[in-house]
Amino acid sequence: QVQLVESGGGLVQAGGSLRLSCAASGRTLSRYAMGWFRQAPGKEREFVAAISQSGARTYYADSVKGRFTISRDNAKNTVYLQMNSLKPEDTAVYYCAARTAATAAPLYLTDYEYDYWGQGTQVTVSS
Repeated sequence: QVQLVESGGGLVQAGGSLRLSCAASGRTLSRYAMGWFRQAPGKEREFVAAISQSGARTYYADSVKGRFTISRDNAKNTVYLQMNSLKPEDTAVYYCAARTAATAAPLYLTDYEYDYWGQGTQVTVSS
């Protein structure tokens, strides 16, 4: 079983940047496909980005494409979400998630496909 801890959230002005980190413990992260999700107040949790075990493949929600970048450092057991050109509508609690997968498995884009979740980190973008 893997444990996930997010960090890096905070308050930023519109147009600014933040880098979220998701540190894993308990298992080697290279065994897991990873994803980032977010949940704004009063809204359902939504997909943000996904990355394959090796980091070779990534996928983004249309709302963040071109502004956010997901990456991973398996040697450090950490996944990142670089967020640039932030908008007020990006305000949410951001969660990282993990699931075991075969090397050639497709990327996972829905929350019910993930088995392990962090506690979340708050991102607030002011206008």
